[in-house]
Amino acid sequence: MPTPVNRQIVLRRRPVGMPKPGDFDLVESPLPAPDDGEILTRTLYLSLDPYMRGRISGVKSYAQGVELGQVIVGATVGEVLESKHPGFAKGDIVQGYSGWQSHAVAAGGAVRKLDPRQAPVSTALGVLGMPGMTAYVGLLDIGQPKPGETVVVSAASGAVGSAVGQIAKIKGARAVGIAGSQDKCDYVVGELGFDACVNYKKGDLLAELKVACPGGIDVYFENVGGDVLRAVMQLLNMNARIPLCGLISEYNATDTVPGPNLRPLLFNRVLVKGFIVSDHLARLPDFLKDCGGWLREGRLKHREDVVIGLEKAPEAFIGLLQGRNFGKLLVRVGEDPTK
Repeated sequence: MPTPVNRQIVLRRRPVGMPKPGDFDLVESPLPAPDDGEILTRTLYLSLDPYMRGRISGVKSYAQGVELGQVIVGATVGEVLESKHPGFAKGDIVQGYSGWQSHAVAAGGAVRKLDPRQAPVSTALGVLGMPGMTAYVGLLDIGQPKPGETVVVSAASGAVGSAVGQIAKIKGARAVGIAGSQDKCDYVVGELGFDACVNYKKGDLLAELKVACPGGIDVYFENVGGDVLRAVMQLLNMNARIPLCGLISEYNATDTVPGPNLRPLLFNRVLVKGFIVSDHLARLPDFLKDCGGWLREGRLKHREDVVIGLEKAPEAFIGLLQGRNFGKLLVRVGEDPTK
């Protein structure tokens, strides 16, 4: 029987513009061993998320970047193979941040034990993970939607956007999505229950938004930036709120991106607040209670886009930045024993 090895994807060079497959390397190393208070895990699922583009850029940001030769960062779900921590046993399923690799050692305090009986373990990287909590905190704590108000969310079929619209509906607001294809728009309206969805790649975005939002926009959950933000700003209501979550249209820009006209923000007394979900970990229990309950009740639906094999992660990540994924993008690194 061959000796197990740890397969890792590391940063070979810093991308310029859109990342390329050659910016990453697949390497092998000996299997790590846990020390006291640690566990060794086998990765089952790896989450791919837009924030990773900033971590490999070399530009100073809100979190430490990835150095050349280091494993790319990322949230994971793994199975415990060996434990030297009293709180974990072999066979436990945990959510952590092992990154783009097949095995990892983690401190017991750095992972969260999952219960496969409550929900599929992959949801800990999506609707019941960082993307879902981002939607929950950003919409409820910053957007503060009220019954009857109109909530607009860009990248509406993605892991964050799809949850934003559904939570808005649960709270009694109208939900209007913006997405990049008619299939995605049909999904968020027909399957997720949004009131409307606009395909920003077809026709006049501003005109379509006016039809979808006849009473204007009270909350805009921002994931995209660029032309989408410019159109939305013209329809903002007095005292509108903008939870600023992401600007994916700008992540691969090599020149300064021209900004939108900010005068409507001034005239309409708009609140814009950028937020990083890791600053709001105190909200985790409320998020898991509420969103876990809504998921089990069928009020909060989700979709996963799963690619098979760690070696596919760079190509899938590039596709994410190009908008090719449909739903929460995951890499299945190893077989899931809970299925």
